[in-house]
Formats: sequence, C-alpha cells, structure tokens
Amino acid sequence: MPGKFGLEGGMIPRNVRRMFDERDEPRFDVEGELQTATMTFRGKTHVVRVGNISKSGVMVIFADVPHIGEDVGLQLLDHGAVAGQVRWVREGRVGINFVAQLES
Repeated sequence: MPGKFGLEGGMIPRNVRRMFDERDEPRFDVEGELQTATMTFRGKTHVVRVGNISKSGVMVIFADVPHIGEDVGLQLLDHGAVAGQVRWVREGRVGINFVAQLES
C-alpha cells in the first residue's frame, strides 16, 4: 500500500535541489517571457509568475508558502481555469500537479 510520500506520484518534500531531471514529460520554460497567472488558495487570489509548465503541472514563483498537498486553482493564460495540488515548495517556487492533464 503506497504511503503519503513516495515515488509513485505522491508528495515529496523538496528539501534538496534535483540533481537529475528524470521527469517523463518535457517542461516548457516561460520565465524569460514573464508569463503570469492567478492562483487561488485559502480563499484569496494571487498573481504569480509561471516558471515552467507541462501537461501535468506547473512551477510558479510565489512568495507565500502553501502546504504540500494543499488544493489550489489556477487561471492560466493559454489554458483557462485549472485545478491543482501543491507537490513541493522551495525558495519562493511552488510545484503544482494538475488534477487533469492539459489539452494540447
């Protein structure tokens, strides 16, 4: 039975910088483009910068610290409203997995 933390897609505290990129889908960097989105959590909406995005998740730059596992809503420029869950938080960056993969 899988635990709360693990490699089978569960939540992993991100205390150490990733040494190897073993993700199975490409991430598209958008930091240089200064793309923004809105993120809603704890009843408030915040403007965030998008660092990179894939079909299954997004990394946003955000000064607040949401909890791992916390549900969030995102309004993405090219994809509209998307539901997600926080997977990791590190140094002003937040990794979010989408509830449903983005359409191309």
